[in-house]
Amino acid sequence: MSVENPTSPVSPLAHFPPAPPEEYRSRAPEFYGFVAWTSTTLVFILFLLWALLPDDIIVWIGVKWYPSREWALLLPAYSVVLVLLTYCVYFSLAIARTPAFSEISAFIDSRAHLPAPNAPNPYLKHADPNAIPELYDIPIGIINRVIYGPHRRRKGDIPTREN
Repeated sequence: MSVENPTSPVSPLAHFPPAPPEEYRSRAPEFYGFVAWTSTTLVFILFLLWALLPDDIIVWIGVKWYPSREWALLLPAYSVVLVLLTYCVYFSLAIARTPAFSEISAFIDSRAHLPAPNAPNPYLKHADPNAIPELYDIPIGIINRVIYGPHRRRKGDIPTREN
């Protein structure tokens, strides 16, 4: 059995996680899926029979007690409301956890690869046509200067720490 380099020119994309060999694969997910599909179908059919059959037939089958028929409408309605509420809660939590634009964590995180502060400017190495400079994340201040130009103070502006 040959082991192929996962990033060879023939196959540049490696599968993750790698598939186990044929002899070690389990068929348990197939059985679990079949049991889940079968039991869900059976529960749905029982729900429909309970919701649609008249009381006389349900008693004739031998069922002595069953929930009120109003639950046949309440359960699906509550389920839909619960799903919509779940989406609203997750959306609200995502908005609440988003940092403000004035916070540095909105632009940079702990995984940023920035040059050392006392080193010469590594971004100037990109201007040399023969150089292969090291990769760094570009700080937001440099991006703002390139896109919007240098910061200019207008007459009447109140000087602050940022200016």
